[in-house]
Amino acid sequence: MAERKGRKGAETRVRLLDATQELLESGGYFGAGLNQVIAAGNAPRGSLYFHFPGGKDQLVAESVRRAGTAIGTALADLADSAPTAEAMVESVLTFLGERLESSGWRKGCPVATVALEMAADNDALQEACAEVYASWEAALRARLDGRPGADDLAVTILAMVEGALVLARARRSREPLERVGRQAKALLART
Repeated sequence: MAERKGRKGAETRVRLLDATQELLESGGYFGAGLNQVIAAGNAPRGSLYFHFPGGKDQLVAESVRRAGTAIGTALADLADSAPTAEAMVESVLTFLGERLESSGWRKGCPVATVALEMAADNDALQEACAEVYASWEAALRARLDGRPGADDLAVTILAMVEGALVLARARRSREPLERVGRQAKALLART
């Protein structure tokens, strides 16, 4: 019986994190109200505070880290399977473009909206966003090692991708991702 309760509790926690991630990506921090999270996660209010005693900020920070890990794993896999850095960037942009378009232009970056809305005023959320971006930058840098300025290239490419995602979402078009892909390839070809 205790095992069943433990499994049920873990499942509830995962549902709350899943619901939070969905709401964050589509509506940002302020679009992920606790009532919406509870409803979307099909969980009683008490479960939220049991699993996340730090309240909304703890829930959002864990959701950002969790989403960041998932995207980071995909980035690392794409980097490992790409024969060149140029191919890696193309694969990353294709993956993110497909993710964005298949979500009805709702799932851009799981971190950007929270970073833009909250990083200036909320240390816990700023830290979570910074950790995720640092891990993504490290995944890119690992594929760029050996090139002059790999640190600068990694942050430049990450910034290009993040900006392209915002533009693609706003325009409901993958064209900004395609343009950034061409420019990133040209940049990498020069190094």
